[in-house]
Amino acid sequence: VQLQASGGGSVQPGGSLRLSCTGSGFSVGYYAIGWFRQAPGKGREGVSCISHDDDSTYVVDSVKGRFTVSRDNEKNTVYLQMNNLKPEDTAVYYCATDGVVGSSCPPPRDYRYWGHGTQVTVSS
Repeated sequence: VQLQASGGGSVQPGGSLRLSCTGSGFSVGYYAIGWFRQAPGKGREGVSCISHDDDSTYVVDSVKGRFTVSRDNEKNTVYLQMNNLKPEDTAVYYCATDGVVGSSCPPPRDYRYWGHGTQVTVSS
């Protein structure tokens, strides 16, 4: 199970980015996929999650109304659309899965497989 996050970059406040999490060697459609971020000097924070069947999605309160998670099984990719970005969104963003077929969004401690992160920087 391998995941690769991409799509990060530098934007001004109010800008948008779309992060991609692509699976390799497995079909992301069978698994819950979570997005996490870690800002400099801070702990890792759960940002969003989408269940294996897309019936359940979750976003942390600080990004509600700005971030949306979605999935394209044909592209074996999960997306995190980030709009109206703020400086406090600056972090390295990671995607991860618990590796359990048919799972809904598990607790953060259950995520076992992590992709390399992608840097998001929001500044003027």
